[in-house]
Amino acid sequence: MTLSIEAFNIDPLLLQALQEDISSEDVTTNAIVEKGKLAAVDLICKEDGVLAGIDVFARVFHLMDDKAELQIYFFDGDKIISGQKIATITADSRVLLTAERTALNYLQRMSGIASLTRQLTTMLEGSQTKLLDTRKTTPNMRIFEKYAVKVGGGENHRYNLSDGVMIKDNHINAAGGITQAVRRARAYNSFVRKIEVETETLEMVDEALAAGADIIMLDNMDDETMAAAVKKIGNRALTECSGNVTADRLEAIKKIGVNYVSCGALTHSAKILDFSMKNLRILS
Repeated sequence: MTLSIEAFNIDPLLLQALQEDISSEDVTTNAIVEKGKLAAVDLICKEDGVLAGIDVFARVFHLMDDKAELQIYFFDGDKIISGQKIATITADSRVLLTAERTALNYLQRMSGIASLTRQLTTMLEGSQTKLLDTRKTTPNMRIFEKYAVKVGGGENHRYNLSDGVMIKDNHINAAGGITQAVRRARAYNSFVRKIEVETETLEMVDEALAAGADIIMLDNMDDETMAAAVKKIGNRALTECSGNVTADRLEAIKKIGVNYVSCGALTHSAKILDFSMKNLRILS
């Protein structure tokens, strides 16, 4: 997945965020700052981490001032260090002050996710196990958050409910069992769609295998049960570990040899990476 402003049409989302922060006007800036003055300001990193969302940050200013210019010194995926100047933004002085928080909110959130993802993917190096995100994203932020996971070195699970078949516990209950759920999913969906089944016990793994699941999720299993499940499955299906995935467990999961490990914390619990806009100067 790659982020393209044109392809994914992020402008409406950015405009909604700006409208949330500016219901009519920025009363502080408009009262204090003279209209029509050109200014420049520096974007400074305040923590070590991985940069993600610099193009989104820039787009916020361009939406408010199509003549805004940015000198960007670091790019998405780069490791950055506290105190580094990441960019210089030149635009209408009122725009710089009014759009500042919205632009920073995107950059901080996305860079925080990329930084956590990079930390965890580094721990999985040397294994076949790939790190996945989940749908546990902030409403209206999914495209940005899943992009940040990719920047950090992780991979995206299905983007939304229309993107793939995942049969979870309540689907199984509604269908009357794994076998029935898989049969109905096969009949309803195109042959090109893989079917993933969530399992919690070795008995459920057996049923998912017999039903012909393409991917078997090992949900909230302890390490011993998960290892037995991976051995049982062999090459008959892909495996995904899910539930209670923390940095402390990754070494054990890595040794078990699952194909994928999904971690909701990448998007729902990542700490922001702190940035500031400093040293504003009026140019003309």
